Amino acid sequence: MEDWFHKKIRPMLAVKGKPFNSENFIYEIKWDGTRCLAYVDAENKRLRLQNRRLVDITYRYPELDFLKAVNKNVILDGEIVVLKDGKPSFKLLQKREHVVSKTKIGLLSKLYPAVFFAFDVLYNGKWLFNDKLIERKKILLEVIQETNHVLLTQHIKKEGVKFYEKIVKFGLEGVIAKKVDSKYEVGRRSENWIKIKKSNTIDCIIVGWLEGEGKRKSYFGSLILALKSKNNLVHIGQVGTGFDDEFISSFYNELRKIEIDRLNLLNKGDFKRKVHWVKPIYVCEVEFLELTRDKKLRAPVFLRLRDDKSVDECTFGQLFNSEN
Repeated sequence: MEDWFHKKIRPMLAVKGKPFNSENFIYEIKWDGTRCLAYVDAENKRLRLQNRRLVDITYRYPELDFLKAVNKNVILDGEIVVLKDGKPSFKLLQKREHVVSKTKIGLLSKLYPAVFFAFDVLYNGKWLFNDKLIERKKILLEVIQETNHVLLTQHIKKEGVKFYEKIVKFGLEGVIAKKVDSKYEVGRRSENWIKIKKSNTIDCIIVGWLEGEGKRKSYFGSLILALKSKNNLVHIGQVGTGFDDEFISSFYNELRKIEIDRLNLLNKGDFKRKVHWVKPIYVCEVEFLELTRDKKLRAPVFLRLRDDKSVDECTFGQLFNSEN
């Protein structure tokens, strides 16, 4: 018998686009959480949650009651978010993503409970990759009975521009447009899925820090950022805003553990403060206004760490075609 429960599946990804109307697309909210495939074995009462990097993250979210929401064997595609006032909270999700203590995980699951928004189904006793999206949506409605922690992502048809405007006005990040007759393209960035966001964001590699001043004197003042270009790391600037005190203190301790003497970094120029290099293993998401002529981020703001993204995904290509 095929071992569907342990099969490693890379999720389908979206390209970047602008608001549009089309009878051939449906439109749904872009939740901006952690992308997750949920493997629900209803027969044997098992659950496995896998992020984009194929890492098992089941232990982090004990409150996600898939075995109550689903009564047959399925693989669901969706997004894990922590809501605050009905909107996804980057900061609260961050508190959930970097915890390994079972006791603390249990406490945080009650303080900042997560929700899984399901938007696709890949398996329901048979593989559904070749089924049309609109057919997979019908199956999704049949296999999920919503709970407080497992919900269905709703969609609308045709009116993409109005939907985008309403979503942004409400304070959400944007929408995803999906072609109704599209297949599920495993691991592929496809033009059948189009991400439409209100702001520019990019995933960057953290390659070091500059020493802080004032109340940050004992910590970092800003993080040094880079992108990959072929086999090289290219400097794209620093980010010094968007952190809270708790993050600065905890992440500074993590950075010190991976400090190194030197790093080969292209286009770095001169730094005004003392530099500390680190192993390029951490990825963070940054919001910015634009890319300058010398390929630096203008007015960057730190949003969150992304342990669901790999260093190899942090390329300049994101500026033209990206997915969170």
